[in-house]
Amino acid sequence: MPNTPPAATTPPVTAAFRFYEELNDFLAPQHRRREFEARCARAATVKHMIEALGVPHTEVELILVNGESVGFDHLLRDGDRISIYPRFETFDITPLLRVRPQPLRQTRFIADAHLGGLAHLLRLTGFDTLYDNGYDDPEIVAIAEREGRIALTRDRELLKRRTLTHGCFVHALKPEQQAAEIFTRLDLARSARPFSLCLECNAPLRPIDKALVVERVPPGVSDRQSRFSTCDRCRRVFWEGSHWRRMRQIVDRLLGNDA
Repeated sequence: MPNTPPAATTPPVTAAFRFYEELNDFLAPQHRRREFEARCARAATVKHMIEALGVPHTEVELILVNGESVGFDHLLRDGDRISIYPRFETFDITPLLRVRPQPLRQTRFIADAHLGGLAHLLRLTGFDTLYDNGYDDPEIVAIAEREGRIALTRDRELLKRRTLTHGCFVHALKPEQQAAEIFTRLDLARSARPFSLCLECNAPLRPIDKALVVERVPPGVSDRQSRFSTCDRCRRVFWEGSHWRRMRQIVDRLLGNDA
């Protein structure tokens, strides 16, 4: 009986990776801010390897393989050199992008259960932001996909979910620092509309005549204030008192108007 030669084994792919800017925060220390080689399975996609190395795909805006922009489904080949970039705030790279089918037309958010303070500040500056501490991860992903919202979280595993296309990992721990981080990363200052949304239920506010709210505000407020707004959903009334002035200071800091 003839000897059967052993089946040839297919060697794994070896590719060189370089991550830029804040994407390094997700990497093992030995891989940060330098090019490094990694072994990849045959038929591995660039998305698979990026997330295997610890970086959620929603944090990535541009991928170059051997200098050419590619999408997440690009298959890696032996010897490839991959450069991975986060979002760019300072210049337009739209002609290069391959990782998303299209940008979001509106900047709307959904925040996870740990980011209630951030959700409050985004509403304060006029950004439609859903928040409910009862949302679980699958519900957040489903709502983000259905309504075209950017998911905000400190849970990188949530951002690795396959159907989530737009999301931001929030690095800061305190709400105002978190809001400043998101404002900088997504260049939100130009599109902010402070005091246009209800802080409690996210619905639009509208001006209302003083005579119509006299019975709905604390005694003396109608004597001291002349401008009021209301939310038609929860019927809360808002005015420019001391609390408003404290919120105005936060808004000015986020918009860079406090100099």
